[in-house]
Amino acid sequence: MPERLTPEQSYALVSKYGSPLYVYDETLVRERCREISGLVSLPFFAANYSAKANTNIELLKIIRSEGLRVDAMSPGEILAETAAGFQPDEIFFIPNNVSIEELRFAAERGIMTSLDSLSQLEQYGKARLPRRVAFRLNPGVGAGHSDKVVTGGKSKFGIETKDVRRVQELAARYGLSIAGINQHIGSLFLQSNEYLQAAATLFEIAAGFPELAFLDMGGGFGVPYHGEARLDLEELGQKLTRVIQDFISKYGREITIMVEPGRYICAESGTLLGTVHSVKENYGETYVGTDIGFNTLMRPVLYDSWHEIRFFTASTERRRLTITGNICESGDVLARDRELPLPAPGDLVCIANTGAYGYSMASNYNLRLRPAEVLIDLSGQDRLIRHRDTYQALMRNMLDEALYLCQ
Repeated sequence: MPERLTPEQSYALVSKYGSPLYVYDETLVRERCREISGLVSLPFFAANYSAKANTNIELLKIIRSEGLRVDAMSPGEILAETAAGFQPDEIFFIPNNVSIEELRFAAERGIMTSLDSLSQLEQYGKARLPRRVAFRLNPGVGAGHSDKVVTGGKSKFGIETKDVRRVQELAARYGLSIAGINQHIGSLFLQSNEYLQAAATLFEIAAGFPELAFLDMGGGFGVPYHGEARLDLEELGQKLTRVIQDFISKYGREITIMVEPGRYICAESGTLLGTVHSVKENYGETYVGTDIGFNTLMRPVLYDSWHEIRFFTASTERRRLTITGNICESGDVLARDRELPLPAPGDLVCIANTGAYGYSMASNYNLRLRPAEVLIDLSGQDRLIRHRDTYQALMRNMLDEALYLCQ
């Protein structure tokens, strides 16, 4: 587990900004951006950051300054990306099952949109929105760390290869020009075989669309959460370079070829700090209760995901521990049966690799407050980049009487 935050630094940050607390390392975000930007050494290669992994505007600014473009899944993400300085031609809108109003929201801002189904493609055509559009292909190949994040193959995403002719028919009927094709096979792959297989399918389909401006091979680049071997970017880059060059040679002209990493850019930069509030024995099991409920970190509950955990404690006694949060659900468990030092109430807990799908999936369940977010900048200084929720803000969209009680 990377030792990025010392115990002294962690206690100081929690004292200053509250617990729990998300902390990000700017240096590591920039390193990961540069690794992805250099993945393929071709002038028409580009990287789009998949912003759903972490939509904090200050992180988006850093990512843009490193030359990456950005994807959006909703009008809210478009607004955050625009606030971070991304221009319309740097944003790719790739929604799933959205209203015509959302499609129009992107179109009115000059943002390229991808349609996820024949149904949405036809609705788009009937709405007389901008003629240049993209569509999402489902290549029939999936990969990911959980069935819940495998998006290729049998899933709700994209248009099957057998239905590509219908895409062409609908485009002709409504006078649409297919400017791009994108795909995404799933999240957190550490071996490249499925990704390369899906890319081959994408290039094969692309040959039938002569007006393309770009192809998006998707993301899903994994990071090790549990001591796995890292994804070999050098090997992947070499293989991608060969298949891209082969496609461009056959296609007859250069078009932009993109990837869309999300997790890879920001996961390892994030550390989640929290506080131990109780230690108890129940039916032969030792429970360590913290203020990090699944409203703050959803991944372990949603995906059975593993995160490295350590305690900042003076204790030297080690024991098998189950680490839980403060939410009124029996499934509110961060980790089960981990051999760790036995902490005491008041000690800090530190959870690694929480920069992706951490805060972005946080909620106010049990009417708990979402934590603050802090950036450790290049000079090593801490800077608040999102305020902790307040009870006043929590009640703002409810009854006036409830807001009054918070005064």
